Amino acid sequence: MHKQGVGDFPFYCGINSLSELATKDDRCVVLNILGKESSGVTPISNDYSGGNIVFGTGPGKSGKFLPTKTGKIPVYNSIKEGLEAGHKFNTVVIYLPPSGVKDGLAEAVRDNPDLKKAIILTEKVSIKDSRIMRAICQANGVDLFGGNCLGLADAWNHVRLGGALGGNAPEESLIKGSVAIFSNSGNFTTTMAVYLSTAGWGTTTSVSSGKDVYIQYSAKEFLYAFDNDDRSKVAVLYSEPGGYYENGLKSNKPIIACVVGRWKARLTKACGHAGSLSGSGDDALAKEQWFMDYFGVDGIYTPEKPIFSKKGALVTNIAHIPEALTKVMELNGTKPDFAPQGSLDLKPWFGNNQGLSLPPELDIPIVEAANPYNEQIEALDKMVGAQHRRETLKDASGASMMDPKTQVSKIHNTSILDASMKTFEANLVFALTRLYPCEYGEKIANIVLNMYVNQHNEPTLSAAEAARENGNSPNTVVSSAVAIVGKKMVQKAMDASSALLELFQFTKLGGPKEAFDYADQLKEADKFKDALLADGEDPCAGILADCLNKAGDSVFIKFVQDFAAANGGKLSTDALFAAVWVSLGWEALRAKKISKYTLVRLPWYSRIYSTIVGVSAPASRHSEDSLAGVKMEELVPNYSFTKTAFVTLLGRQPSESELYEFQVLLGLIITNGPGTISAQGSKGAVSADGPEQPQRVQVNKGFIGFLTHTGFAHGGNGFEAAAFLIEHFKDTGLKDPADKNHGLDLDAMALKVATDYADYKKKQKAVGNLDYAKLPCVNHPVFKGKDVNYDPREVFVNDLFKEKGINNVFLEFYHSLVQGLFKAKVSKNVYCVNIDAVIAVILLKIVWSDFNAGKMKEEDIESASFATFLFGRMIGCAAEIDDHTSRGKNMDTRTPASKCSYVG
Repeated sequence: MHKQGVGDFPFYCGINSLSELATKDDRCVVLNILGKESSGVTPISNDYSGGNIVFGTGPGKSGKFLPTKTGKIPVYNSIKEGLEAGHKFNTVVIYLPPSGVKDGLAEAVRDNPDLKKAIILTEKVSIKDSRIMRAICQANGVDLFGGNCLGLADAWNHVRLGGALGGNAPEESLIKGSVAIFSNSGNFTTTMAVYLSTAGWGTTTSVSSGKDVYIQYSAKEFLYAFDNDDRSKVAVLYSEPGGYYENGLKSNKPIIACVVGRWKARLTKACGHAGSLSGSGDDALAKEQWFMDYFGVDGIYTPEKPIFSKKGALVTNIAHIPEALTKVMELNGTKPDFAPQGSLDLKPWFGNNQGLSLPPELDIPIVEAANPYNEQIEALDKMVGAQHRRETLKDASGASMMDPKTQVSKIHNTSILDASMKTFEANLVFALTRLYPCEYGEKIANIVLNMYVNQHNEPTLSAAEAARENGNSPNTVVSSAVAIVGKKMVQKAMDASSALLELFQFTKLGGPKEAFDYADQLKEADKFKDALLADGEDPCAGILADCLNKAGDSVFIKFVQDFAAANGGKLSTDALFAAVWVSLGWEALRAKKISKYTLVRLPWYSRIYSTIVGVSAPASRHSEDSLAGVKMEELVPNYSFTKTAFVTLLGRQPSESELYEFQVLLGLIITNGPGTISAQGSKGAVSADGPEQPQRVQVNKGFIGFLTHTGFAHGGNGFEAAAFLIEHFKDTGLKDPADKNHGLDLDAMALKVATDYADYKKKQKAVGNLDYAKLPCVNHPVFKGKDVNYDPREVFVNDLFKEKGINNVFLEFYHSLVQGLFKAKVSKNVYCVNIDAVIAVILLKIVWSDFNAGKMKEEDIESASFATFLFGRMIGCAAEIDDHTSRGKNMDTRTPASKCSYVG
């Protein structure tokens, strides 16, 4: 049973015209008015509508008020209490939880015979309750809207009933016009109104129908009222899949239909609106066809292919609604309501092309934001560099990680496999700036890294030699030198970096190679004369400037030279050194990848890099004008730091393939994640200094922490594999490990080794010795269990070398060895050759000719192996030092007493 309403609907409908939906005469009561959502939305609705909310309810909250600009809204325990206080209303707005919605509606209908409209904003009301509420409203002549809707709004009457249609400033989006909107989506109701205004169209009545399984006030009732509304000339219907509400719709006026949700045809569970799941024949495609049939069109309207008729148009993108509506209304002889307001062009407030050169259609210009956001963005622009949240980093890192599945480590989200394809110098820069340098960047990095690698007559070399002569391991030898590279040694360069940062930080300079007029900065730089100019004669400055100028142009390097020229020519080596590292770090700073503090300290890291490589060679390779027999005037401008490291370490020139293999080797060693001992050493050193006051962190001490946390088991253990290979190859007559025609039967050699090892293992077990020697670099705790196993890291390098035509007999032997172990029944399956084997075979191949010629002893190979590990690992540990300084907390690497145990 239902009351008789308007029209010939087979159910009650009390709305004859859209002008009756939200009127100045409507008075509302809001259930759960002090709830989180309601208390934020209701005051805006009340103020926009001129004070149309008479009271609200909240059990146990009688006597309270909800303040609004148009007056305080009283709160009562119940509707009955509010009515007894003398209030009258014809509309109820329900914000109750799903289980309470039905009872709230029943209370309103029972206690107020004058009730005409009920608006349910709550979503996920049960189907059973929805049916009961429908029956209650039908029997009592109440129009029901929702659930899961945002209510009703009328731009002509300046009234909003229910939820947040029009947002926080409805008068800005609900502009008086001739378009009526009916939408299954609440937020898109407002969005469509704003979009329409860009084409000069305003609105009459906007209805957010909701779609919580049932739509209580549907498109048919809406179009009936639309036809009877003289204000409304065209309707916009926004429809989602599910239900037959739009099937067979008709109107005397044009309609723009927007059907969305083709993708929901693949869903089996509601996503968003619970009613947006299609059943049989009511998906998005079906609804599109209903509208196309009604409009008499054969396709969807798009700007590229406008298809429409006098009856209307179908779109599937709300951004196309204004244009389609305008075209349809032109056919109907109707012009827009007012001049267009704004546009739908993308107007980004922020943008970053990430260094890419984009075509014009993708390179969207940045526009100034509306007030007050423009002021906030301007303030944000002055926050130069990254600002990281500090946290405990004992076993965590923002610089490195290891994938537990692949065992492939990453540095700054770059796989070490990919990093191994980069040069040593590129990775040294990348560790600190989080961006790989361009070709020019590598050139200038090589120059300054090479400039300080020769340690002749330096206390660093003296300390290293003293440590070496007294029998210390390579890592201890290097750490004794690094202890001398303190802050004072690089203070002048860091002061120059600070000066350049202060002068340029608020400019629009995006990169050091951009054209830039720094006339203003030259004027301001007088206050930084102490930092940017030499105190006296600085003969190295001119030589360094020549080298850098030949490499290319940088704003900062050129600025330093121009400033010196304007001040009597007192060019400073330290200022040029700083200018190089500011050039290398500038783009990372602008991209907020590194902090200002990191940028200023880059010269300190650079000097340590050079020192570690330099002192790894004995004093005999250092002279006043040369290193390992290479004149410094040749080495500084022309050698890559990769080549410099090779020459310094081995005292000879590399072949092209050797240099490439050395580069790959260093890349593979970079990191094993923050849990590795060497990384823990560097992080612990920073933690102990207190990174929350980053100026107190001693960078060289961080490197000492890394160095002292390497040793013969971690860093020097690569020699075990080399010693194993030397034992089995030293009497074979092998001349060149790179020669494919080496003449050795590797399979036979491997099988003999495997058979001998099987006998040895059997004997050791027989006497109860479980600490028998293991074969180095075969098998892996992760890459095991298959018939044939592979370490993906070794496979990557092996494939890479094959692609480059690089042969390594030692790696071939390892592949034969794992097969031999299986054949000799040492293993139940074919072990993998792990990544440690790759590291060992690359180095052994490089030193084999010197070893064969008697120029190197086994202990020399061990030292070279250890030093090579230090070169590669200092990349990863430099990243850890900077990351922990930027993100870590004071003493955050300590272990709580509760987690420690006593074993005495």
